[in-house]
Amino acid sequence: MSAIAHAPHHAHAPEPAAPEEENRRDFLILATSAVGAAGVAGAAWPFIRSWSPSADVLSQATTEIDVSTLAKGQMITVPWQGKPVFILRRTDEQIAAAKQGDSEKLPDPAKDSERTQKPDILVLLALCTHLGCVPQPIGTGNFGGFLCPCHGSHYDTSGRIRQGPAPKNLEVPFYTFKSDNVLVIGKVAG
Repeated sequence: MSAIAHAPHHAHAPEPAAPEEENRRDFLILATSAVGAAGVAGAAWPFIRSWSPSADVLSQATTEIDVSTLAKGQMITVPWQGKPVFILRRTDEQIAAAKQGDSEKLPDPAKDSERTQKPDILVLLALCTHLGCVPQPIGTGNFGGFLCPCHGSHYDTSGRIRQGPAPKNLEVPFYTFKSDNVLVIGKVAG
């Protein structure tokens, strides 16, 4: 049996790096991280940009309507974001009936003046607040307003719920007057 002599093995602690090497290592880590982050951002940008609405979607964000041709009592239905919107030039009688409704006890109280920007122009989202059906035009309901025939919701000449299962008034979408006769439904965020 032969004895093999082994040199004693001692674990050595690493020697501390010189300050120049530490600065170089920190720089390399920082530079590599920055280049990697820029590469990830560059590769991800087309994906992130795909989340932005396209031009055709943005064009549907607003709808512009010239109301100068509407006669008193005439109503049109226009599309906005895939939903129908009623625009009515109310008669003096319809305006008076709406103002009379201000003092009555309503299921969803709202003053007519809070629902219109001009007394003669009424703008309503044409979706019943019960189940989303499209109500029939002005004059079909029990209160001179709109009727949703599906379940019998009656709205007045301000689009307020007066009778039936609908819990809320017909919604007034956001709109502004671009001029005396041109209104714009909707708004573009920005």
